Amino acid sequence: MSATMRDVARRADVSVKTVSNVVNDFPHVRPATRERVLAAIAELGYQMNFTARNLSLGRTGMITLAIPKLRLPYFAELADEVMGAAEARGYTVLIEQTGGVRQREIDLLASERRRMTDGLVLSPIGLRAGDGPRLETGYPVVLLGERSLDARVDHVVMANVAGARAVAEHLLAAGRRRIGLVGSYEAGSEGAGYLRTRGFLEALTAAGLEHDPALTAPAEDWTLEAGAAATRRLLDSGVQVDALFGLNDVLALGAMRVLFERGLRVPDDVAVAGFDDIEEARFSRPSLTTVRPDRAQIARHAVSLLAERIAVGSGDGVPPVGGPAFVADYALVVRESSAPAGR
Repeated sequence: MSATMRDVARRADVSVKTVSNVVNDFPHVRPATRERVLAAIAELGYQMNFTARNLSLGRTGMITLAIPKLRLPYFAELADEVMGAAEARGYTVLIEQTGGVRQREIDLLASERRRMTDGLVLSPIGLRAGDGPRLETGYPVVLLGERSLDARVDHVVMANVAGARAVAEHLLAAGRRRIGLVGSYEAGSEGAGYLRTRGFLEALTAAGLEHDPALTAPAEDWTLEAGAAATRRLLDSGVQVDALFGLNDVLALGAMRVLFERGLRVPDDVAVAGFDDIEEARFSRPSLTTVRPDRAQIARHAVSLLAERIAVGSGDGVPPVGGPAFVADYALVVRESSAPAGR
């Protein structure tokens, strides 16, 4: 016979309600009690009947993940992590693509489709600071990414400034001084492009260097083709570079292809680095130096926050307000594309 919640309660010497609070991740359960219940669950092999739980609570058992484009490798890999984290909590994930278009992101927040799911994990690109109140609808929302929307919702971000600074410091330590920057950001925004550029420039300033504007290769779209086109324009201008930093891995890989076309050796002539550590970065030739944000941590934390908002907010329709944005861990991954000059 399968173990029941009552069996778990007896083994842990707690009430059935306490077991329910633990399996539903409700707050305000003492750590020692939670550990005792979890140990009893493991011993008895108890499995939560998520369908019955959702029906009893008036929930769908589904959450929405809204991302700009699933075809972009970073977001595809992030979606995979979110789906895994959600499944562990008994949720199914519905994926929406916004294209990074502001109106589509606004429409999603106001859409009747919200009734199909219990909460939303949103990675906005189009929304602006004045759009913050649109997020405060009583519907559980957790933000991903770097948009500063001044909204009373939970927010999970990556260490863009610190990560980009680490890349630049690595390239400088390898003897590179003419470092081209591949990518761009919208003026006045504080998204990933702005923050990564800021970290890059901070490292140069700390080293007593100034960034030559001629070394910037703008690319509004962060795609392979955009990275390649931006690098062609940079090289065609006649500017001399000994390194390129793509604001994401896709831009860097596009740039690396153009260097190969022009007969420039990576890393001997030009070192290359990116950001995001997508799967292709490990398998490119040469393999790509990059910043690895902890996507699994981002996904787990976002889903955990959303589950808490769903649980606490289910009674009165007003989700709880989180604290400061959670900043996920990162690591600089040094690979073949940025070996020190002369090696």
